[in-house]
Amino acid sequence: MTFVPDISTLLQFGVATVILALTPGPDMTLFVSRALSQGRGAGFASMAGAFSGILVHTTLVAVGISALIVAAPMAFLALKILGAAYLVYLAWHALSKGSAFTPATGREPRLSLARSFSAGLGVNLLNPKIILFFMTFLPQFVSAHDPHAPAKLFFLGLLFIAISIPITAPVILAAERFSAAMKANPKVTRVIDYLLAGVFSAFALKILAAQTK
Repeated sequence: MTFVPDISTLLQFGVATVILALTPGPDMTLFVSRALSQGRGAGFASMAGAFSGILVHTTLVAVGISALIVAAPMAFLALKILGAAYLVYLAWHALSKGSAFTPATGREPRLSLARSFSAGLGVNLLNPKIILFFMTFLPQFVSAHDPHAPAKLFFLGLLFIAISIPITAPVILAAERFSAAMKANPKVTRVIDYLLAGVFSAFALKILAAQTK
């Protein structure tokens, strides 16, 4: 299957995705908040909206990056270098700022599942940081000279969602316990921050080293 990257790439991508999925951020905060205040259904609706946003970003990256590869390989190379710089920034941010996890726990006015879905969609679809992240993260796992790059980018985006769901779903099911655990054990979140910084730094070094060959 030409759209499936090699095993080494899949393993690296899988490790990065697991750590990203475990890292409390705006989307995780939303999922837990909705589950606590509106019920599990609202939490899952928010999750579905967020993953729908990721699917849109994946499609745009696959189409846009593939066009860039064909039209201007050097521009694609520049994007990957900028991506490495952005990953270094994210690593620094994880170490210096840490994860933000402040879910709302009060009872809010009852919201429809559609509203929760829209909130999740908005968290990822309209967030410039998410757009920039996917534009720089996914291309790290394909070659500028790979004729199957578009299909591989799309496959990796779907794999990102597939890996994230079994990690995120239990968090929503156990939202109350998860929220309490994160608040009671900030050291756990800090360890995740260091893992995240390590992963981002490793990928940044990998892409920068590849450009010197």
